[in-house]
Amino acid sequence: MENIAFIGLGIMGVPMCLNLLKAGYPVNTYTRSHTHPSIPEAGAHLCDSPRAAAEQADIIILIVNDTPNVEQVLFGENGVIEANLQGKVIVDMSTISPVATKAFAQRVQAAGADYLDAPVSGGDVGAQAGTLSIMVGGSESAFQRVLPLFQVMGKNITHVGDVGAGQITKMANQVIVAQSIQAVAEALVLASKAGADPEKVRQALMGGFANSRILEVHGKRMTAGTFTPGFKVNLHQKDITSALNTARELGVALPGAALFQQLLSSCIAQGGSEWDHSAVIKVIEQLANHSIRDDS
Repeated sequence: MENIAFIGLGIMGVPMCLNLLKAGYPVNTYTRSHTHPSIPEAGAHLCDSPRAAAEQADIIILIVNDTPNVEQVLFGENGVIEANLQGKVIVDMSTISPVATKAFAQRVQAAGADYLDAPVSGGDVGAQAGTLSIMVGGSESAFQRVLPLFQVMGKNITHVGDVGAGQITKMANQVIVAQSIQAVAEALVLASKAGADPEKVRQALMGGFANSRILEVHGKRMTAGTFTPGFKVNLHQKDITSALNTARELGVALPGAALFQQLLSSCIAQGGSEWDHSAVIKVIEQLANHSIRDDS
């Protein structure tokens, strides 16, 4: 059984790491922040640097919050690159720049390791259940080697293409999720202001063609007013900004994504950078001068 290094123990990382531990994999971990007590309790070995974690591992998994943090973990002081990487696989499950991903992969491959970009979708709910969608870029051989680990953490696992293809796929995912959240928020505010019970409307729509995971999970958060983050506003804004920058370079118009970015910016201006991204309904409510919840 492969030895695993798991770097990044946030909202997504903790349950993903726990699922690997439950499956019996030996796991070394590193995080810059406080380690959730469930991780050592489940048998993980805590390391004091990315280098130490990588040195003892065959497969090194990263899931941190942005491109600069991935770069720091890989190439900063006591970074992964300082370990002996010959014959190992680095798997970046963060959501970062596709351009940076390709550059990182070249440096890692020069050090003797394979590199996969494997961002995920499904939020904290999917991470806990082990049902994440995982979109993978990299070589077929590296993908097949890591596939048993992916199958512990996710259900819909797709090898999309070469390095960078996973990040492009995740970028497309974030554009779709963004506009789906916006559509659900608009629909619920419209229904509520017309006098209908928004939660009953949500339940009715789940039986028809408008059904989606966004309507099911985020729609419920909207009607309940529960915005504890599964995926934070500031992280989705980072992803949408990256998508808009890439679209500009390619000459592609993303008008819906641009509008959603403004909704996220409004949430942040109100102190909501740490809210769940479903909280964009607060902005739609303000525009309508109407709340769908009696307690708001």
